[in-house]
Amino acid sequence: MSKSSSHVPAYRLHKPSGQARVIINREHIYLGKYRSAESREKYARLIAESTSANGYSPDKVATSDLHPVSINELILAYWQFAKTYYTKDGEPTKELACMREALLPVRRLYGHIAAKEFGPKALKAVRQLMVDLGLCRGVVNHRISRIKRVFKWAVAEELIPPSVHHGLQAITGLRYGRTEARETEPIKPVPSEDVDMVLPFVAPPVAAMIQLQWLTGMRSCELVIMRLCDVDLTGDVWIYEAYDHKNRWRGHRKLISIGPKGQAIISPFLDRDDDAFLFSPREAEAWRLANRPVYYKAKRKTPVYPSELRAREKAKQARRRRKPKRPKRDHYDADSYRRAIVYGLKKARKSGVEIPHWHPHQLRHSRGTEIRKKYGIEAAQVALGHAHADVTQVYAEKNMELARRIAREMG
Repeated sequence: MSKSSSHVPAYRLHKPSGQARVIINREHIYLGKYRSAESREKYARLIAESTSANGYSPDKVATSDLHPVSINELILAYWQFAKTYYTKDGEPTKELACMREALLPVRRLYGHIAAKEFGPKALKAVRQLMVDLGLCRGVVNHRISRIKRVFKWAVAEELIPPSVHHGLQAITGLRYGRTEARETEPIKPVPSEDVDMVLPFVAPPVAAMIQLQWLTGMRSCELVIMRLCDVDLTGDVWIYEAYDHKNRWRGHRKLISIGPKGQAIISPFLDRDDDAFLFSPREAEAWRLANRPVYYKAKRKTPVYPSELRAREKAKQARRRRKPKRPKRDHYDADSYRRAIVYGLKKARKSGVEIPHWHPHQLRHSRGTEIRKKYGIEAAQVALGHAHADVTQVYAEKNMELARRIAREMG
C-alpha cells in the first residue's frame, strides 16, 4: 500500500491519457478508460488483493460525490467486518459462508456500479438470477434477507444514504405458489421402524447417538459435543447442558433432560475423563476394523509370492503419498454424524435390507411430533428448547386425532 497500510489508494484520472489510474506500493497501474465499468471492477479487484493482508475498514472507504462507494468496495468493507463478527471460539461460523454465497450474485451483476444506485429493481434482478440457478424458494428468501442486512450495515457506517436500505425493504419474500422458484418438501418425522433397522449397520457410538437423539429431540450439533462434565448425573433425571448451541449468542442456556431410557444408552460411554467427548469417531473406527469381514484371502489356496507382496506394498505407499490418511478426530460434528448414518443406510442396502433414506434432523421432528400428540404444543416447545411456540409448529406435526374426534362428535 502507498504511504501507509491505513491508506486506501484512490481511483484517479490520468489526464494525459484519459485513463483511470491507481498507485499501489508506489507503482502506477492503469485501469482503462476513466469511469468505465471495466476500470471500476479492476480497481476494486486490485484494492481487494492489496488490502487482504493489511485490513480494511469502513472509515477507509472514500464516500465523496467524486468517488461514490461501489458495490465491490461496499462488499469488501463488509467482509472485513463479517470475518470478525461471525466467529465463535475463534473459528468462523457457517453464517460467514452463507453471506459469501448470498453476495456472489450481487457482485456478479452490479459489482461496478455505485452502491447508492442499488435499488429495488436491482435486488429483484439478483433474486431472479438465484431462481434461474435452481435455488429453492426458502434459500432465495434467506439470501435476499442477508443482502438487505449488508446494506443496513452500510447505512449504519454512513457508506450509503438511508434511502437505499429503505427502498430494499419494499422487496418482500417470495410467496408459496406465486413464484417460479423451486419448492422443497417439508421435513417429515422418520418412522421408528426405519430407525431401528439401521442400528445394526452402524458403529456403537453412532447407534447410541441415533437412539439418544430419538429420545431427547436435541439438535445434532448439541449431541455430538456431549461430554461427561456437561451432564448432571444426580437425581432420577439427568440434565445435560450443552456448552455450545444455536442460541448461545443470545445468552440462552440449553438444558436437556435425559430419562431412564437415555441413561441406559449413554451409560457404557461414561468410562472416560470428564472433559472427553462421549461419542468418538476413533472408537467407531476401532470397532469397524475389529468387525470387518474376512475376505477371499482366507480361502486362497495358492501361495502368495514375494513379487505380489512387493507390488502390494508399492501400491499402498503410492496411495499414502497421493492421499495421506487423516487421523480420526476425538468427536463428531453434525456433518460427519450425518455421513455415518448414510454409510449405515448404504451398508444395509448392500446386505439386502431396503431402508428409505432419512437424516438426523428427522429424529428431532419425530420427537416433537410424539410429545405434541401426548402432552400438547407447550410440552413440545419445552422439550425441543424453542423460545417461541410458532417455531415448534414446524417441528411437531399437527395432531389430527383431536380434529377427527371433534368431527365425530359435532360434525
